Amino acid sequence: MPKILVVEDEPEMLRGLRDNLEFENYEVDAASDGQTALKKIESHTYDLIILDLMLPKLSGMEVCKRARGHGVATPIIMLTAKGEEIDKVLGLELGADDYITKPFGVRELMARIKALLRRTAGLPGGAADHMVLGSLSIDFAAYIATRDEQPLNLSPKEFDIMKYLWDHRNKTVTREELLTQVWGYDESISTRTVDNSILRLRQKIEEDPATPRRIVTIHGIGYKLVV
Repeated sequence: MPKILVVEDEPEMLRGLRDNLEFENYEVDAASDGQTALKKIESHTYDLIILDLMLPKLSGMEVCKRARGHGVATPIIMLTAKGEEIDKVLGLELGADDYITKPFGVRELMARIKALLRRTAGLPGGAADHMVLGSLSIDFAAYIATRDEQPLNLSPKEFDIMKYLWDHRNKTVTREELLTQVWGYDESISTRTVDNSILRLRQKIEEDPATPRRIVTIHGIGYKLVV
């Protein structure tokens, strides 16, 4: 079931969007201001974000800009009550994938959502297959990685580790989970293998491997990719 974050400060509009999305069998999360939305976006994984332009605390434009700057590739549909071309262009330049102007019909919005989910789900270069995190860029489908626009020599296993961490970004992943999901069940392989692989990976992707900011250790548990 696709999970959608709806960011809208008008209670009636938010209620209507939630009801219609749930009727279409989408899982819905909600935020009514920009700061709350950004925190949710950076700490949860969504399949799509519906983002109002005019929000308290932080505008939809700023939320979109910061989310993309932090490497969030989730598709974004921007809602705006303004019809000026400059707003539409600016929204798309900041990273929105589509926009729809209020007032709009529910059927039109649902069609846009379905089209965008079809376009991004499982496609090379889509949210799941391409990671951008600061100066680090990884195309998982093509097995190409760069940092500061310079090629990174990642092993196939390191690509697999990064892919799993990216799919679970901002969430703690246990050593046992990485061992099972990346290496497969093998009694001859210990969690120490995971630690050594993470150590080598940090040497390649971290600005200061001794003080990692991207792949952080959760002591006694495992690791977390911070975006």
